[in-house]
Amino acid sequence: MTEPKSSLTGPELPGLTELLIEWLPRQRWFAGKGRELQGVLVHDAIELTDVVRHVIIEVDYVTGSPEHYQVPVTQLAEVDPDRSYARIAPHPVVEGDDHEDHDGPPCYYDALHEPEGTAAIYDLIRHSRRIGHLKGIAATELEDLTGLPVGADQSNTSLVYGDAYILKAFRRISPGVNPDLEITRVLAEAGSSHVATPVGWIEGELHGEPTTFAVCSQFLKTGTEGWKLALASVRDLFAEGDLHADEVGGDFAGESERLGAATAEVHALLAEKLPSRPATKDELRDSAARMLGQLNIALEVVPDLNPFAAALRDVFTALPDCGETVGAQRIHGDYHLGQVLRVDSGWVLLDFEGEPARPLPERVRPASPLRDIAGMLRSFDYASRFLLQDRLDAGNLAYRAEEWAQRNRSAFCDGYAHAAGADPRDSDQLLRTFELDKAVYEVLYEARHRPSWVSIPLSAIERLVG
Repeated sequence: MTEPKSSLTGPELPGLTELLIEWLPRQRWFAGKGRELQGVLVHDAIELTDVVRHVIIEVDYVTGSPEHYQVPVTQLAEVDPDRSYARIAPHPVVEGDDHEDHDGPPCYYDALHEPEGTAAIYDLIRHSRRIGHLKGIAATELEDLTGLPVGADQSNTSLVYGDAYILKAFRRISPGVNPDLEITRVLAEAGSSHVATPVGWIEGELHGEPTTFAVCSQFLKTGTEGWKLALASVRDLFAEGDLHADEVGGDFAGESERLGAATAEVHALLAEKLPSRPATKDELRDSAARMLGQLNIALEVVPDLNPFAAALRDVFTALPDCGETVGAQRIHGDYHLGQVLRVDSGWVLLDFEGEPARPLPERVRPASPLRDIAGMLRSFDYASRFLLQDRLDAGNLAYRAEEWAQRNRSAFCDGYAHAAGADPRDSDQLLRTFELDKAVYEVLYEARHRPSWVSIPLSAIERLVG
């Protein structure tokens, strides 16, 4: 373990790095699970208030490149038992711990989960303040509201302010403008109804480069996540023993078709407003190499993938010689039913930052819109099979799940084709390649985060290569 490093700027944070070494791996958004930590350094710390510090940490590993995370902290001299839910502690806080006498370094709390922290982050944006290298920018006049964290953390942490705004603080950060801010601004300025308008953001520097730390957008309080709507439809189907997917009251195909049309409209705007061109042969070779590299990693982690290794390598290796022009433009990059909301006016797309595990330069690189389509097709497959987990009658329902998935996959492509004037299924070889690549990514992700779900992408790979 390397010697912890003190902050480069701002206040001293005694004892924080030692706590973070044990606390970080327990966080849902920490991407370094499964990697051996070598050290945690405080890269930068800026005093936002008398108790709130904006902290950037550098996490070093025994092998591989270091990563940077945004971990704002509230620093108190004494233990506050009312904040035990946000405490950065060396082990899960148990009953009674917060009531013990405190004699030692300050107590630290995750500022994105407690009142002073959520207020300090929001005020930075609301008042367009500059503190150190951090600069808050309000694109419009913002209300004075209190923020609360939204549900369980995913790859970032989101805060809702009243019922007006939602602020996403990026946890793992890389130098550069985050595509979630860049693309939503472009779409909103173009008048798209399929995006939540950004109302402010926080920018700063990392290694001397402009960097996005948070983005604040309209909160679509009436919206329902596509994943929840899809699961409700599948649940309705499973409850009807003698009806087909198109006969059940909760049939989702109409929404899937509208979602396909919304996706095509967003792709068209992105191709118009941002650089768009055919992919070069070298770029296709690079994509194939990335796919093969990810496959090799997945094979090491998930031995059950080995029976399909040869077929997958054949598919990925053939990408540069697919025999058709592959368009390259800005896309969503991590598209699935959890990234869309159904509001009164239609479908809204969220979270344009791409797959968080991929490096930022890769996430902002122009790519085929078929990648997004493949991601959504995989999501329909997930939705149809998720409710089969741990059911004793799963074998009897498997064909119903397959019927639902195929019906909604077709409806989505129908909607996309109608709006785009071109059917993505006409590029069946490319679409299959991107869907298999996504499935390999899912296998790796599930193995690291939700091992009981690995069977879902594995079964898809078996079908797609068969």
